[in-house]
Amino acid sequence: MLLVESGSRGIFDHLIPGLHELYPEMELDLVTCYAGVPQGFRGTVFNIADYADAAGRKKLYAELRARKYTVTGIICAAEPIMTKWKWVIAAKVPAKLFVLNENGDYFWFDRAHLGVIGHFILFRAGLTGAAAVPTLVRLLMFPFSLTYLLLYAGFVHLRRRIRLALRGAQ
Repeated sequence: MLLVESGSRGIFDHLIPGLHELYPEMELDLVTCYAGVPQGFRGTVFNIADYADAAGRKKLYAELRARKYTVTGIICAAEPIMTKWKWVIAAKVPAKLFVLNENGDYFWFDRAHLGVIGHFILFRAGLTGAAAVPTLVRLLMFPFSLTYLLLYAGFVHLRRRIRLALRGAQ
């Protein structure tokens, strides 16, 4: 199993011992940006700092594909940690993907769970529950606000040019 530590270290600190308890023979590998490893982790660590340039990233993706993982797990928490890395790894490593949130809840990223995935995306975008109404109002008002501000700025600049032209004519 490949784990991509794209969130708080504490999430994997709780997950990894549980995985080792349930599946003692499971081999875990980890892609991370943190120094060190989560508590209880035993396996191979790939630190993204070692793969900083394009050639390094290409080498990492090839190495991960060559390991033929059956399952990849990524964290989708409310923290922008390794966002691009986790999605590129999810796309380039041919393995079944599960998404883990900051509460330890997870879902498989496949067609059978499209409803859960859609709800997760709407929740992260602030479009569920009580937060949905203000977000939608702001979204609907944006074109009108932008139009008003552009017209006002144009009016002010035009009025200034007219005043300067009239002063120059005197």
